[in-house]
Amino acid sequence: MKTFVVGDIHGRCAQLHHLLDLLPRDESTDTLIFLGDLIDRGSDVPGCVEHVLSLCGANPERVICLRGNHEQMLLDFVDGKSLTWLDAGTGGDRTFAQYTQTPLRLQTEADFDIARNLFADKMPANQIEFFRQLPLYHEDDFALYVHAGLEQGKHPRDSSPQALLWTRDMEFYKSYRGKPCVFGHTPTAFLPLRGRLGHHGIYIFHSAIGIDTGYNLHSPLSCLSLPDFMLYQTYADGQSATHHITSLIPETLKEMQRRAELIWTGLT
Repeated sequence: MKTFVVGDIHGRCAQLHHLLDLLPRDESTDTLIFLGDLIDRGSDVPGCVEHVLSLCGANPERVICLRGNHEQMLLDFVDGKSLTWLDAGTGGDRTFAQYTQTPLRLQTEADFDIARNLFADKMPANQIEFFRQLPLYHEDDFALYVHAGLEQGKHPRDSSPQALLWTRDMEFYKSYRGKPCVFGHTPTAFLPLRGRLGHHGIYIFHSAIGIDTGYNLHSPLSCLSLPDFMLYQTYADGQSATHHITSLIPETLKEMQRRAELIWTGLT
């Protein structure tokens, strides 16, 4: 029984399909977790959302998708609470254009309401409802799973939604020593140097595990398997890579591996 954790997808549908095909996952016993940010920036956001929605619907006990800050921004835009999703840099304009088949044009105040109504009409209602139902965290025997991080090292149930969706807390990255916590949101290239594994590697330091390996033409989409620490990655050019991480694993995570081994061998 394993858990496969996929980092921020951001509309990279072809890479997502390639990655899922790469995973040696038993759908009846292994869990698949998406850390959120399915949308924005990439070339096929609707395809990503529909595929993950279908996977969750077909096997809700074994496929879990968390809400990312980009899904939250989209919901806040649809609900008229915030226009942050339309800010330059979020990639929301690409998602808007893919669903509406219309470029985002905002020249007057009235254009914001027109854009909101058009988008709400064009994005399938079941996808919007899917986003509303997404949990902010998941926990299993191996680890905690959140989109962004924890609030002052607290358990996710005691952390604020703002922290789970948005935090970029250096103290968490450098000092967290609780139950292993797997997170996305912040590309590993922007995390502390000590803890980064390789040029496109994930981040492991004490009990914090970051697997958002970035978004550009050369960045992989990454999936980490627990507790064996196999890393699966696919690239925009169709290439893929698999790495077994055996070094620099903190003691807290080694203990997790030992416990899992005992469970599998029936000794506990």
